[in-house]
Amino acid sequence: MARTDEDFAEFAAASYGGLRHAAYLLTGDRHTAEDAAQTALVRTYAAWSRVRRDDAYAYARKVLVNHVTDRWRRRGREYPVGDLPERDGAPDPADEVALRHWLTGALATLTVKERAVIVMRYLFDLPEAAVAKDLGITVGTVKSTSSRALAKLRVRADDTGSFSPIGGRPA
Repeated sequence: MARTDEDFAEFAAASYGGLRHAAYLLTGDRHTAEDAAQTALVRTYAAWSRVRRDDAYAYARKVLVNHVTDRWRRRGREYPVGDLPERDGAPDPADEVALRHWLTGALATLTVKERAVIVMRYLFDLPEAAVAKDLGITVGTVKSTSSRALAKLRVRADDTGSFSPIGGRPA
């Protein structure tokens, strides 16, 4: 007697909760448990024609435990070393946060118009004509405002000894 997809759908609906709970007890993480229970059902479905009707839940449980155990074993193959390897020039997240904090503080010293011109010109990379049109000012005003704002930012950078990130590499 061949087993149908409807049989498996009934089995999956009836056993998913128990498999998920068992997986949670094995992993200690709700999201990992849901993934493990779904994986167990997928693998059970792949072998559905071979699974005995009275042992379907036992088969799924075994697949679940094997899957979780395999994840532990894979993770266990990483061996700790005494020295950490050098990173390939990846920026330190603390440096990026410190730079953003400094930049936010520096922009706060500008007037609203100066800040708008600097952000539109250099963050959005808009040409002077587009900034002038968007802000309703002349191109000459954009140039002079941008020049004045950049001078203020340079003074602020000089006052703080330039920006020196936590890692010691200058920005």
